[in-house]
Amino acid sequence: MRIPVDTGPERSQREPSQCEPSQCEPSQREPSQREPSQHGAAAVADRGAAQPTARDERRAAPMGRDERRAAIISATLPLLRRHGQAVTTRQIAEASGVGEGTIFRVFDDKAELVDACLGAAFDQSPTLAQLAAIDQTLPLPQRMRAIVEVLQRRLTSVLELLIALGFPQPPERKDAGHLDPRARAGYSEVLQAIAELLEPDKAQLRVSPREVATMTRLFTFAATHPKINDDAELSADQITDMLLYGVSKDPSC
Repeated sequence: MRIPVDTGPERSQREPSQCEPSQCEPSQREPSQREPSQHGAAAVADRGAAQPTARDERRAAPMGRDERRAAIISATLPLLRRHGQAVTTRQIAEASGVGEGTIFRVFDDKAELVDACLGAAFDQSPTLAQLAAIDQTLPLPQRMRAIVEVLQRRLTSVLELLIALGFPQPPERKDAGHLDPRARAGYSEVLQAIAELLEPDKAQLRVSPREVATMTRLFTFAATHPKINDDAELSADQITDMLLYGVSKDPSC
């Protein structure tokens, strides 16, 4: 705190202090020798305290290993769809809000991270949750369209990733010599969920709800896969119409 300077007319007539600096009262010492007040000391301490920087703000928040892996995988998936195998760990670290070292504390290398991303993409849990959210009381055409939209979102998500990574089909497992089993994990559960959604209208169907579920998945896959449909993807409405009514003008045919 600076001491107010007296600018009154008597200033020039005052005698300078005769005390030695070490003997002066705190109020008589020069500003540089004065002890800081309690308020000033706190201000100095505040100035000396480390202030958050952009680097500090990007420092990874404490997480468990599994939670950290899941967060990095979630940030990496969009990058893999955009850049494929060319994505760098620096890009991944920036998207994840962590340092590159944090990535390698929970993954052995980039290859393991990419493989973990494939596993997450193959996970059917989000698809099952979306199917479970469909209102079973909707009219059959609306319900079927909702089913097709869920399947299209899943297929598009997986296919974009595989194509970006250079796989024309689900990748083979190097250690087993066959297609990655994760690509089909949960397949039966998805078909069963679709069949249950169709069950209320089974009397209107020419085949069982489970057979319709299989046809729905196969036709939606073919109509959505850019390597199969010659870049002429069908909409959910077109797929639904084809599944329910075929190509005949006469529904009785």
